[in-house]
Amino acid sequence: MSRGIIKEMKFQCWCITDKGLKRQANQDSFLIDERLGIFVVADGVGGHMGGEVASALAVETIREVIGHPKAAHFQPKQVLVQALEEASHRIFDRAAQETKLSGMGTTIVMGYVRDSKIYIAHVGDSRCYLHRKPYIWQLTEDHSLINEQVRLGLLTEDQAKKVIGKNIITRSVGFERDVFPDVLEREISQGDTYIFCSDGLSGMVPDAKISQTLSDAPLEKSAEILIQKALEGGGEDNVTVLVLSFD
Repeated sequence: MSRGIIKEMKFQCWCITDKGLKRQANQDSFLIDERLGIFVVADGVGGHMGGEVASALAVETIREVIGHPKAAHFQPKQVLVQALEEASHRIFDRAAQETKLSGMGTTIVMGYVRDSKIYIAHVGDSRCYLHRKPYIWQLTEDHSLINEQVRLGLLTEDQAKKVIGKNIITRSVGFERDVFPDVLEREISQGDTYIFCSDGLSGMVPDAKISQTLSDAPLEKSAEILIQKALEGGGEDNVTVLVLSFD
């Protein structure tokens, strides 16, 4: 657990990651940096080693770019885009140099807190939810083939939930050199709880059950309980859950 103050704003943060029941290694990475106000979940994809390398390189690059002294002079959205662009360049270039890493990339979902606002950036199908008892909202929109089909009216949301097989992401950080993240801005209110997670959670646990867990369980236990529910649901993938709550 992390507990701290960002510009007089008190928060608590918990994060747990698990390799799941079907994978030999955990290719997820996460980052909590209280000083910089950044909270990141990355879900690596691509080969036996590639995903692990890509997600680790992404969080390392994000910390470096946002931690640079000049970052404070730019608008938060600009800083986030620059951080993800630089991460994509480094991952793509590293894969070009090492054949065993060819095709690697990573999803990213992250929060960046400055002043009284949180800026949420994402690429891929890792998600950010906002929970205010007893309600939950998915703030990010999956960059995935299934979601594109829903948007185009080729599948209903109910049909999409029944699709069997691995969902294909349509955007990632590093698979191509350039990346196009979505960034949104929100005012922070007391009692807000943000959940950043890889699809190892959202693919195994329905939103309603995530919301119920956050409403019923002690906040400090919620990440642990959500991980357990993902494993009970099949544990098909690596799963990472980061819970950020503002007091």
